[in-house]
Amino acid sequence: MVAISFLGDLLQSITERGRGLIPFGKSEALSRASVPDLVKLCEDLISRRGEASGVALARIILDRYATFTVAERHDFLRRIALDFGADGTAVEGAIAAYQAAPSRTTLGRLHEAAEPRSQELIRRLNLARNGTFALVRMREDLFSLRDTLRAAEERDITLIDAVESLDADFEHLFASWFNRGFLVLHRIDWTTPAHILEKIIRYEAVHEISGWDDLRRRIEPADRRCFAFFHPALVDEPLIFVEVALTTGIASAIGPILANERQPMASREATTAIFYSISNCQRGLAGVTFGNFLIKQVVEDLCREMPALKTFVTLSPVPGFRTWLDRERRADAPQGLTREDVEVLRLLDKPDWHTDKATAETVRKALLPAAAYYFLRAKTPRGKPVDPVARFHLGNGARLERLNFLGDVSPKGLAQSYGLMVNYLYDLAAIEKNHETYANLGTVSASIAVNRELRQNLPSARAVALAEA
Repeated sequence: MVAISFLGDLLQSITERGRGLIPFGKSEALSRASVPDLVKLCEDLISRRGEASGVALARIILDRYATFTVAERHDFLRRIALDFGADGTAVEGAIAAYQAAPSRTTLGRLHEAAEPRSQELIRRLNLARNGTFALVRMREDLFSLRDTLRAAEERDITLIDAVESLDADFEHLFASWFNRGFLVLHRIDWTTPAHILEKIIRYEAVHEISGWDDLRRRIEPADRRCFAFFHPALVDEPLIFVEVALTTGIASAIGPILANERQPMASREATTAIFYSISNCQRGLAGVTFGNFLIKQVVEDLCREMPALKTFVTLSPVPGFRTWLDRERRADAPQGLTREDVEVLRLLDKPDWHTDKATAETVRKALLPAAAYYFLRAKTPRGKPVDPVARFHLGNGARLERLNFLGDVSPKGLAQSYGLMVNYLYDLAAIEKNHETYANLGTVSASIAVNRELRQNLPSARAVALAEA
């Protein structure tokens, strides 16, 4: 923290000195700069050679941007997306030079010419104090603009393409700035500064933390752990964090883990580490991978602390299951369901269906085979599992270990998956093999128990359609 603070003070000093290089009176006028004014300053920024004045100007641009309304921010980002692309004339000249004399030198010049000017703008804005964090927030505004453009009745394809290209510039640079070598893993416990703990409460995305008492139950007992990745440029902002329960077996439901009155156990008795919540904290870093590094690092740290741990498993939500199942229930030719299943699953439409044991058992017999199909057979157009959490864990080399009926009966759990939760097993001896088969062949590694749930006599879509007719 001391080194980071010194670096921040140094940048602040450069910024203050750099302000002296900006004509007197101009900085005050900049506080009232309009969107076109700020775009012109961006042009000035990427044309400057002086680093001190560039740092000062970058800070002024970001400070002014922060005062804009949402509409002004969208207008600014539109202009950057449209006006800060590559120089077409320079690209054509570089192509001609390479074709005339192919070499690494002319190819390098072509690569340089083809780079959008927006990438250089982002780099120079990043020089400002707290510039990285400001740019992460700016990308969130870019997401908002993109969503607005996509939802418009008359879609401007040229503008949408430019905005998506600008987003690709952000993602490309962030992937370098936030690579694993810069990330620092910290354990989050009750001695962690309060302002960071407040952010853990706010950023929790899987199982809401209801307040300080709830947070304490999750991080203070001997059988609970929480770890987060931080970056030197975002000292007090967690990037991603994971909550871990230490147990003697694989949990099938989230209720007992989060129970208010549960009895903690000694960490030395634990044989299993359950990753029950993984939350990304910075929406502006979407597309930059942290989770796979986080899990592997936490497993290593836990193994050093507690050699008795033998099993590493998740207790994961299934956010896409209800949407998929409801669509198939309504389809003329449902995938993964028999006609009998469709009839049985009408019980899901009854209020509080899960509270009646007989009804729940009837539903279970039809829902679990459908869930097995969802994970093992249902695919995106790119041939990957349709569930985003499944793609994450399977891509990390985990195995789909168990389907847990009514694992989460909270309103959120019922709304997104009819209460279904799953366990993904991180078998340290099989992670690499599972990853390779998934990445290269699209094969979902699953336990015998999960494969057994998959119905082997499902009719084809055509057969169902003919039967219904």
